[in-house]
Amino acid sequence: MPPIGHALSVPHLSIVSPVYQAEAMLVELVERIAASVQPITESFEIILVDDRSPDNSWPVIEQLMRQDHRVRGVRLSRNFGQHRAITAGLDYSRGEWIVVLDCDLQDRPEEIPTLYAQAQHGYELVLARRHQRQDGWEQKAFSRLFYATLAYLTDTPQDRTLANFGIYHRKVVDAIGQMRESARYLPTMARWVGFRAATVNVTHAERGSGTTGYRFRKRLHLALDVMLAYSDKPLRLTVQLGLLISGTAFLAVLYTLVRYWLGQITVLGYASLIISIWFFSGLLLSVLGVVGLYVGKTFEGVKNRPLYIVDEAPPTPPRA
Repeated sequence: MPPIGHALSVPHLSIVSPVYQAEAMLVELVERIAASVQPITESFEIILVDDRSPDNSWPVIEQLMRQDHRVRGVRLSRNFGQHRAITAGLDYSRGEWIVVLDCDLQDRPEEIPTLYAQAQHGYELVLARRHQRQDGWEQKAFSRLFYATLAYLTDTPQDRTLANFGIYHRKVVDAIGQMRESARYLPTMARWVGFRAATVNVTHAERGSGTTGYRFRKRLHLALDVMLAYSDKPLRLTVQLGLLISGTAFLAVLYTLVRYWLGQITVLGYASLIISIWFFSGLLLSVLGVVGLYVGKTFEGVKNRPLYIVDEAPPTPPRA
């Protein structure tokens, strides 16, 4: 093993962890990762991406980098969100195999050898299945709702026990790195690029300390981003809703005509005005939905903004 502070050759294994409000857990996280990975290989790096955490996570990362040359820190210019922070870590990773895990110790570093061993059976991607999640009822309920809705809108089965924790071969990470769309969600992106994939049951631990930074508002924002980025079904449902309204209005026209012929309408013009508003509103909603299918995709493509901005990073240039 080279002395601390010496430049590293290309590592066999990279471990990427997005960091937010985790200053009390980082030392333990690095120690447990190192202890778990060393039986696999001595050639590894640990990339901690500070998503502009409001606590003292970055000073702790700097201290860890001074103590161990295998720790590399990347600090973003502002809070870009967990999945963009993961993207930054993947871009800066150099290993043949890349492990992604959360910093809160709920993804147990001790499971990394299990993931790696499964990958050696010919898989390019192995995801950890949290068969017994140690989350609060609110997070579990939102998770069920999110994945059920996502499965419906994308017409793709979704496994709510899967998250970011997994091991990815370099060619999988490079393929994901080519996807530079603004809405990032690693499990869906990994599914989209393909390759041979497997899952492994792992133990899901309780959070090391503190509380999660993923409040309801952030989860809802992520859910909307994923649904709009990976499915046009919401817009197609909007079109269908517009047609349904117009169809209802047409039936109302027939009903009104019957009432008029029977002499049951005494205030002339009122019913026809209301029906016209409903009818043309439905048509307008349908047209806007169709236009939105094209405008939404074009809008995301032409902005071409960077996914993240790095404030401080190791001297080694990113791969992407």
